[in-house]
Amino acid sequence: MATTIMNRLFNIPSLICQNAAQLLKNGANNAVKLDQPVRNNWTDWRMIKDNKRRKLLVQHAPDRLRMQAIKKNDILPAEIIEIGQKMLEQLPRDSGITRVRNRCAITSRPRGIVTRWRLSRIVWRSLADYNKLSGVQRAMW
Repeated sequence: MATTIMNRLFNIPSLICQNAAQLLKNGANNAVKLDQPVRNNWTDWRMIKDNKRRKLLVQHAPDRLRMQAIKKNDILPAEIIEIGQKMLEQLPRDSGITRVRNRCAITSRPRGIVTRWRLSRIVWRSLADYNKLSGVQRAMW
């Protein structure tokens, strides 16, 4: 019972799970606890949505580019342009590049992003003050 729960939660090999299950049965203090929160890579739900949009953008970018070219072409007949426009409308709304937003990788703040490090200006400054960023030096004059 405990091994299947641990396999699902932690995705670790079964041998380690069996050893951890035995530790839990024996009541060891340093065993893995099942009620601990599991941290994922995302700060909040906005970051998850932005990641989904980025995946859709990569997936549908070639089709979207072709449909936009057909839609904006003034040499083609009107019927073909209309078909291209309908096909463009059938693509997911979130697959457009304007739906993607640059966010801080640590705090998920949407504004004031230093592009080279993908950090907000506030986090960037705090890390730069303590010499945690490569290639950043405080100004001295």
